[in-house]
Amino acid sequence: MNSTVKPPVSGSIAETIAANATRLSNALNEHMRNSFQPESRKTLRKFQASEVSELTGISMSNLRTRHQEPDFPEVETDTRGRRLYSAEEIDQIRHIMARTGRNGDAYLPGRREGDALQVISIVNFKGGSSKTTSAIHLAQRYALRGYRVLALDMDPQASLTTMFGYRPEIEFAEHGTVYDALKYEDPVPMSQIVRKTYFHNLDLAPAGLMLSEYETETAYALQHKIDPPFTQRLAIALDEVEANYDLVIIDCPPQLGFTTMTALLASTGLLITVVPSMLDVASMAQFLEMAGETVRTLEEATGPIDWNFLKFLIARYEPTDVPQSQMAGFLRSILLDQVLTTPMLKSTAISDAGMTQQSIYELEPSQVVRKTLDRIMESVNGVADEFEKSIQQGWGRETD
Repeated sequence: MNSTVKPPVSGSIAETIAANATRLSNALNEHMRNSFQPESRKTLRKFQASEVSELTGISMSNLRTRHQEPDFPEVETDTRGRRLYSAEEIDQIRHIMARTGRNGDAYLPGRREGDALQVISIVNFKGGSSKTTSAIHLAQRYALRGYRVLALDMDPQASLTTMFGYRPEIEFAEHGTVYDALKYEDPVPMSQIVRKTYFHNLDLAPAGLMLSEYETETAYALQHKIDPPFTQRLAIALDEVEANYDLVIIDCPPQLGFTTMTALLASTGLLITVVPSMLDVASMAQFLEMAGETVRTLEEATGPIDWNFLKFLIARYEPTDVPQSQMAGFLRSILLDQVLTTPMLKSTAISDAGMTQQSIYELEPSQVVRKTLDRIMESVNGVADEFEKSIQQGWGRETD
């Protein structure tokens, strides 16, 4: 006899599912209100002088000296007299140093005259491979480093959008997402759906469930030869806003459908995340095989697809896990220098921050054990800085 107790169900299964969705959505709204009170939207913390020094390359002594000059901004100090900088003030300092410091170009790493917009897709065939975690941290790190960044959410699950403090199923249930810029009937300009965020130099093109319609609509459009085809739609949409940004960071869905291919075909570079386990590596191998076949087919129709770079990021890595270390070594032996040297470590700091839709850059240092924060910050910064070299090389610049 089966002794499993089933929860009471009133009405149809569809009604039960809908009721659960409503209850969960309301609870999440309450959770987010509690997390961000008294503000209705997220705000960004201020940064210590040591963080400003690391982000800009200005030495601590030079930073202190510069504050004696009239062109440097007056910033807030804490109760102990330590300076605290907003992201806007860091950017202001960066531009002052670019005008007055030695090797001024080093303070402004973004596009220069003749440089093309860099569009980077973060992809994997399998969920749980840290695509969104990588996307949010890279986007925020590069914004703090002085790049103008557009974070573009191409996943209907909209996890990246949620990380910016939005409730996609409520705020973007009908319109306002990247779907509106891609749809085949009456698309809107990309500028109409891009949103400023609480993070200076970082804008968001949000996603929502409506984006899932793009798959079926594209299949219909291919049958009826509707132009422009899916191979060009995102590139065309980005053309309207490309002058506003140095980088576009795309969080792709965990499948190789029309949505992902639309992102890949608009990209100048790819970052493939992989967890170093047998199942994840096997899944990635399938993804690469399918992607290769699909790209070959598309190239026959559209001509060569030329990415500046393709890199692999080992994610959720635990150095003390022997099987993971062996699998990471295996990947490096096969894929060689395509694998980033620095892995993204698995950390309680990232998972704990995610509970309140935060990244490690948003956490107040006092919220986390210092050793834990330093460890994951070194990992995430190391990944971003190493990958930044590929971005700079894409613009034809020399890197150390």
